[in-house]
Amino acid sequence: MQKGIVVFGSLNVDFVVTAEKRPAPGETVAGLSFRVHPGGKGANQAVAAARAGGTVTMIGRVGDDGISDVLARSLSESGVRQDLITITHGATTGCAFITVDRTGENSIIVVPGANGMVSIDDAQRLRGPLAEAFALLVQLEVPFEPVARAMEMAREMGVLVMLDPAPAPDPEHPIPGEALKLVDVIMPNRHEASVLTGRNVMDVASAELAALDLLASGVKRAVVKLGERGVVCAENGKTLPVPGFPVRAVDTTAAGDTFAGALAVALGEGLSLADACRFANAASAISVTREGAQPSMPWRAEIDEFVARNAFPS
Repeated sequence: MQKGIVVFGSLNVDFVVTAEKRPAPGETVAGLSFRVHPGGKGANQAVAAARAGGTVTMIGRVGDDGISDVLARSLSESGVRQDLITITHGATTGCAFITVDRTGENSIIVVPGANGMVSIDDAQRLRGPLAEAFALLVQLEVPFEPVARAMEMAREMGVLVMLDPAPAPDPEHPIPGEALKLVDVIMPNRHEASVLTGRNVMDVASAELAALDLLASGVKRAVVKLGERGVVCAENGKTLPVPGFPVRAVDTTAAGDTFAGALAVALGEGLSLADACRFANAASAISVTREGAQPSMPWRAEIDEFVARNAFPS
Protein backbone atom coordinates (compact mmCIF):
# COMPACT_ATOMS: atom_id res chain seq x y z
CA MET A 1 0.00 0.00 0.00
CA GLN A 2 1.36 3.40 -0.99
CA LYS A 3 2.26 5.75 1.85
CA GLY A 4 0.29 8.97 1.94
CA ILE A 5 0.68 12.32 0.23
CA VAL A 6 0.31 15.45 2.36
CA VAL A 7 -0.70 18.65 0.55
CA PHE A 8 -0.09 21.94 2.36
CA GLY A 9 -1.40 24.99 0.57
CA SER A 10 -4.27 27.01 -0.82
CA LEU A 11 -7.97 26.35 -1.17
CA ASN A 12 -9.95 28.62 -3.52
CA VAL A 13 -13.32 28.80 -5.17
CA ASP A 14 -12.99 29.51 -8.90
CA PHE A 15 -15.41 31.81 -10.70
CA VAL A 16 -14.91 30.95 -14.38
CA VAL A 17 -16.05 32.98 -17.40
CA THR A 18 -15.56 31.74 -20.95
CA ALA A 19 -15.38 34.18 -23.88
CA GLU A 20 -14.25 34.25 -27.49
CA LYS A 21 -11.23 36.24 -26.36
CA ARG A 22 -9.83 37.64 -23.13
CA PRO A 23 -10.37 41.42 -22.82
CA ALA A 24 -7.52 43.85 -23.36
CA PRO A 25 -7.09 46.70 -20.81
CA GLY A 26 -10.18 48.91 -20.94
CA GLU A 27 -12.05 46.54 -23.24
CA THR A 28 -15.41 44.87 -22.54
CA VAL A 29 -16.21 41.56 -24.24
CA ALA A 30 -19.30 39.35 -24.17
CA GLY A 31 -19.00 36.19 -22.09
CA LEU A 32 -20.24 32.82 -23.31
CA SER A 33 -20.73 31.03 -19.97
CA PHE A 34 -20.19 31.29 -16.21
CA ARG A 35 -19.49 28.52 -13.70
CA VAL A 36 -18.36 28.15 -10.10
CA HIS A 37 -15.77 25.43 -9.43
CA PRO A 38 -13.67 24.28 -6.47
CA GLY A 39 -10.02 25.25 -6.94
CA GLY A 40 -6.84 26.61 -5.39
CA LYS A 41 -3.46 25.08 -6.17
CA GLY A 42 -3.28 23.15 -2.92
CA ALA A 43 -6.78 21.72 -3.13
CA ASN A 44 -6.39 21.07 -6.86
CA GLN A 45 -3.25 19.04 -6.33
CA ALA A 46 -4.85 17.14 -3.46
CA VAL A 47 -7.83 16.18 -5.62
CA ALA A 48 -5.59 15.29 -8.57
CA ALA A 49 -3.44 13.01 -6.40
CA ALA A 50 -6.45 11.33 -4.76
CA ARG A 51 -8.18 10.69 -8.08
CA ALA A 52 -4.93 9.30 -9.52
CA GLY A 53 -4.85 6.72 -6.73
CA GLY A 54 -3.10 8.42 -3.83
CA THR A 55 -4.01 8.50 -0.14
CA VAL A 56 -4.15 12.25 0.45
CA THR A 57 -4.41 14.64 3.41
CA MET A 58 -5.09 18.36 2.78
CA ILE A 59 -4.00 21.04 5.25
CA GLY A 60 -4.86 24.73 4.81
CA ARG A 61 -7.45 27.40 5.63
CA VAL A 62 -10.88 28.49 4.40
CA GLY A 63 -13.18 31.31 5.51
CA ASP A 64 -16.44 31.09 7.42
CA ASP A 65 -18.45 32.62 4.56
CA GLY A 66 -20.11 29.45 3.30
CA ILE A 67 -18.38 29.69 -0.07
CA SER A 68 -16.06 26.88 0.98
CA ASP A 69 -18.91 24.33 0.89
CA VAL A 70 -18.17 23.71 -2.79
CA LEU A 71 -14.58 22.83 -1.81
CA ALA A 72 -15.65 20.48 0.97
CA ARG A 73 -17.90 18.55 -1.41
CA SER A 74 -15.21 18.12 -4.05
CA LEU A 75 -12.55 17.04 -1.56
CA SER A 76 -14.95 14.57 0.04
CA GLU A 77 -16.09 13.11 -3.28
CA SER A 78 -12.45 12.67 -4.34
CA GLY A 79 -11.50 10.92 -1.09
CA VAL A 80 -9.23 13.62 0.34
CA ARG A 81 -8.89 13.77 4.13
CA GLN A 82 -9.88 17.31 5.14
CA ASP A 83 -10.33 17.33 8.93
CA LEU A 84 -7.10 19.34 9.30
CA ILE A 85 -8.44 22.23 7.20
CA THR A 86 -9.04 25.22 9.51
CA ILE A 87 -12.15 27.39 9.24
CA THR A 88 -10.91 30.96 9.81
CA HIS A 89 -13.55 33.14 11.45
CA GLY A 90 -13.99 36.60 9.99
CA ALA A 91 -12.10 35.72 6.81
CA THR A 92 -13.29 35.05 3.27
CA THR A 93 -12.44 31.85 1.48
CA GLY A 94 -9.80 32.35 -1.19
CA CYS A 95 -11.24 33.10 -4.63
CA ALA A 96 -9.93 32.98 -8.18
CA PHE A 97 -11.53 34.85 -11.08
CA ILE A 98 -10.68 33.08 -14.34
CA THR A 99 -11.30 34.08 -17.96
CA VAL A 100 -10.89 31.32 -20.56
CA ASP A 101 -10.75 32.10 -24.30
CA ARG A 102 -11.78 29.92 -27.25
CA THR A 103 -8.25 28.42 -27.50
CA GLY A 104 -8.39 27.19 -23.91
CA GLU A 105 -5.84 29.70 -22.61
CA ASN A 106 -6.68 31.52 -19.39
CA SER A 107 -6.04 34.65 -17.32
CA ILE A 108 -6.45 34.48 -13.53
CA ILE A 109 -6.84 36.96 -10.65
CA VAL A 110 -6.51 35.43 -7.17
CA VAL A 111 -7.87 36.96 -3.93
CA PRO A 112 -6.04 35.08 -1.12
CA GLY A 113 -8.60 35.46 1.70
CA ALA A 114 -7.96 32.86 4.42
CA ASN A 115 -5.01 31.49 2.44
CA GLY A 116 -3.08 34.63 3.36
CA MET A 117 -3.54 33.77 7.04
CA VAL A 118 -1.82 30.37 6.90
CA SER A 119 0.83 30.38 9.63
CA ILE A 120 3.71 28.48 11.19
CA ASP A 121 1.17 26.94 13.57
CA ASP A 122 -0.59 25.43 10.56
CA ALA A 123 2.70 23.98 9.37
CA GLN A 124 3.29 22.42 12.79
CA ARG A 125 0.06 20.43 12.37
CA LEU A 126 1.68 18.52 9.52
CA ARG A 127 3.86 16.47 11.86
CA GLY A 128 1.27 13.73 12.44
CA PRO A 129 0.31 13.23 8.78
CA LEU A 130 3.96 13.44 7.68
CA ALA A 131 4.82 10.51 9.94
CA GLU A 132 2.77 8.30 7.59
CA ALA A 133 3.59 10.05 4.33
CA PHE A 134 5.74 9.43 1.29
CA ALA A 135 5.61 12.99 -0.04
CA LEU A 136 4.81 16.57 0.93
CA LEU A 137 3.39 18.68 -1.90
CA VAL A 138 3.56 22.48 -1.51
CA GLN A 139 2.98 25.60 -3.64
CA LEU A 140 3.36 29.37 -3.18
CA GLU A 141 -0.27 30.57 -2.84
CA VAL A 142 0.11 30.78 0.95
CA PRO A 143 2.78 32.72 2.93
CA PHE A 144 6.28 31.40 2.36
CA GLU A 145 7.44 31.08 5.98
CA PRO A 146 5.00 28.27 6.84
CA VAL A 147 5.77 26.60 3.51
CA ALA A 148 9.49 26.68 4.35
CA ARG A 149 8.77 25.25 7.81
CA ALA A 150 6.70 22.47 6.28
CA MET A 151 9.57 21.60 3.95
CA GLU A 152 12.02 21.58 6.86
CA MET A 153 9.81 19.21 8.82
CA ALA A 154 9.38 16.89 5.84
CA ARG A 155 13.12 16.78 5.23
CA GLU A 156 13.78 16.03 8.92
CA MET A 157 11.28 13.15 8.75
CA GLY A 158 12.64 11.68 5.51
CA VAL A 159 9.59 12.65 3.44
CA LEU A 160 9.98 13.59 -0.24
CA VAL A 161 9.59 17.37 -0.69
CA MET A 162 7.82 18.43 -3.90
CA LEU A 163 7.52 22.15 -4.71
CA ASP A 164 5.32 23.66 -7.40
CA PRO A 165 6.76 27.23 -7.39
CA ALA A 166 3.48 28.86 -8.40
CA PRO A 167 2.62 31.63 -8.58
CA ALA A 168 6.12 32.63 -9.63
CA PRO A 169 8.01 34.38 -6.82
CA ASP A 170 8.68 38.10 -7.03
CA PRO A 171 12.19 38.49 -8.52
CA GLU A 172 12.91 40.98 -5.73
CA HIS A 173 12.02 38.31 -3.16
CA PRO A 174 13.37 35.05 -4.62
CA ILE A 175 13.10 31.69 -2.93
CA PRO A 176 16.06 31.54 -0.49
CA GLY A 177 18.86 29.22 -1.51
CA GLU A 178 18.63 27.29 1.75
CA ALA A 179 14.96 26.59 1.05
CA LEU A 180 15.68 25.29 -2.46
CA LYS A 181 18.15 22.83 -0.97
CA LEU A 182 15.24 21.25 0.91
CA VAL A 183 13.44 20.44 -2.35
CA ASP A 184 13.59 16.95 -3.83
CA VAL A 185 11.42 17.71 -6.88
CA ILE A 186 10.61 21.18 -8.27
CA MET A 187 7.99 21.57 -11.02
CA PRO A 188 7.94 25.07 -12.59
CA ASN A 189 6.20 25.95 -15.83
CA ARG A 190 7.95 28.02 -18.51
CA HIS A 191 7.24 31.36 -16.84
CA GLU A 192 8.19 30.19 -13.37
CA ALA A 193 11.38 28.56 -14.64
CA SER A 194 12.29 31.83 -16.36
CA VAL A 195 11.80 33.78 -13.12
CA LEU A 196 13.71 31.24 -11.03
CA THR A 197 16.70 30.98 -13.35
CA GLY A 198 16.80 34.30 -15.22
CA ARG A 199 16.61 32.46 -18.54
CA ASN A 200 13.97 32.98 -21.22
CA VAL A 201 12.45 29.50 -21.23
CA MET A 202 10.55 29.02 -24.49
CA ASP A 203 11.47 25.60 -25.85
CA VAL A 204 13.05 22.27 -24.99
CA ALA A 205 16.62 23.52 -25.32
CA SER A 206 16.12 26.48 -22.98
CA ALA A 207 14.11 24.29 -20.59
CA GLU A 208 17.02 21.85 -20.39
CA LEU A 209 19.38 24.66 -19.44
CA ALA A 210 16.92 25.97 -16.85
CA ALA A 211 16.49 22.50 -15.37
CA LEU A 212 20.25 22.18 -14.99
CA ASP A 213 20.35 25.61 -13.35
CA LEU A 214 17.78 24.41 -10.83
CA LEU A 215 19.88 21.34 -10.06
CA ALA A 216 22.87 23.61 -9.52
CA SER A 217 20.82 25.61 -7.00
CA GLY A 218 20.56 22.54 -4.79
CA VAL A 219 17.29 20.99 -5.97
CA LYS A 220 17.65 17.22 -6.42
CA ARG A 221 15.29 16.78 -9.38
CA ALA A 222 13.71 19.35 -11.69
CA VAL A 223 10.73 19.10 -14.03
CA VAL A 224 10.11 22.08 -16.35
CA LYS A 225 6.60 22.03 -17.81
CA LEU A 226 6.18 23.12 -21.43
CA GLY A 227 2.42 22.83 -21.90
CA GLU A 228 1.39 20.76 -24.90
CA ARG A 229 5.05 19.97 -25.61
CA GLY A 230 5.36 17.97 -22.41
CA VAL A 231 8.16 18.46 -19.90
CA VAL A 232 11.90 18.37 -19.48
CA CYS A 233 13.03 16.41 -16.44
CA ALA A 234 16.51 16.49 -14.92
CA GLU A 235 18.42 14.62 -12.25
CA ASN A 236 22.06 13.70 -11.58
CA GLY A 237 23.25 16.38 -14.00
CA LYS A 238 21.34 14.94 -16.96
CA THR A 239 18.18 16.09 -18.76
CA LEU A 240 15.50 14.18 -20.64
CA PRO A 241 12.59 15.64 -22.65
CA VAL A 242 9.30 13.79 -22.06
CA PRO A 243 6.83 14.73 -24.82
CA GLY A 244 3.19 15.46 -24.09
CA PHE A 245 0.15 13.74 -25.58
CA PRO A 246 -1.55 15.57 -28.48
CA VAL A 247 -5.12 16.47 -27.53
CA ARG A 248 -7.58 19.24 -28.35
CA ALA A 249 -7.43 21.66 -25.42
CA VAL A 250 -10.71 23.09 -24.12
CA ASP A 251 -9.49 24.64 -20.84
CA THR A 252 -5.93 24.58 -19.50
CA THR A 253 -6.96 25.65 -15.97
CA ALA A 254 -5.23 23.42 -13.37
CA ALA A 255 -3.40 21.32 -15.95
CA GLY A 256 -0.19 21.93 -14.01
CA ASP A 257 -1.90 21.00 -10.74
CA THR A 258 -3.18 17.79 -12.29
CA PHE A 259 0.38 17.04 -13.38
CA ALA A 260 1.77 17.67 -9.88
CA GLY A 261 -0.73 15.44 -8.11
CA ALA A 262 -0.31 12.61 -10.60
CA LEU A 263 3.48 12.92 -10.46
CA ALA A 264 3.45 12.51 -6.67
CA VAL A 265 1.36 9.35 -6.98
CA ALA A 266 3.58 7.87 -9.70
CA LEU A 267 6.78 8.55 -7.75
CA GLY A 268 5.15 7.00 -4.68
CA GLU A 269 4.50 3.86 -6.73
CA GLY A 270 8.21 3.59 -7.49
CA LEU A 271 8.28 4.83 -11.09
CA SER A 272 11.41 6.51 -12.40
CA LEU A 273 11.25 10.28 -12.82
CA ALA A 274 10.83 9.98 -16.60
CA ASP A 275 8.09 7.33 -16.37
CA ALA A 276 6.35 9.30 -13.61
CA CYS A 277 6.38 12.37 -15.88
CA ARG A 278 4.81 10.34 -18.71
CA PHE A 279 2.03 9.21 -16.36
CA ALA A 280 1.52 12.80 -15.16
CA ASN A 281 1.52 14.06 -18.77
CA ALA A 282 -1.31 11.62 -19.51
CA ALA A 283 -3.36 12.87 -16.55
CA SER A 284 -2.75 16.48 -17.57
CA ALA A 285 -3.67 15.76 -21.20
CA ILE A 286 -7.05 14.41 -20.11
CA SER A 287 -7.70 17.42 -17.89
CA VAL A 288 -7.27 20.01 -20.64
CA THR A 289 -10.03 18.38 -22.70
CA ARG A 290 -12.54 19.33 -19.98
CA GLU A 291 -13.69 22.56 -18.37
CA GLY A 292 -12.83 23.69 -14.84
CA ALA A 293 -10.11 22.94 -12.34
CA GLN A 294 -11.05 20.02 -10.10
CA PRO A 295 -13.99 18.89 -12.29
CA SER A 296 -11.53 18.29 -15.14
CA MET A 297 -9.22 15.98 -13.19
CA PRO A 298 -9.24 12.32 -14.23
CA TRP A 299 -9.67 9.27 -12.02
CA ARG A 300 -7.06 6.51 -12.05
CA ALA A 301 -9.09 4.21 -14.28
CA GLU A 302 -9.36 7.00 -16.86
CA ILE A 303 -5.61 7.61 -16.78
CA ASP A 304 -4.83 3.91 -17.16
CA GLU A 305 -7.30 3.62 -20.06
CA PHE A 306 -5.84 6.71 -21.75
CA VAL A 307 -2.32 5.31 -21.43
CA ALA A 308 -3.45 1.96 -22.84
CA ARG A 309 -4.98 3.69 -25.86
CA ASN A 310 -2.10 6.07 -26.48
CA ALA A 311 1.46 4.85 -26.71
CA PHE A 312 3.79 7.02 -24.64
CA PRO A 313 5.32 9.67 -26.95
CA SER A 314 8.99 9.18 -27.72
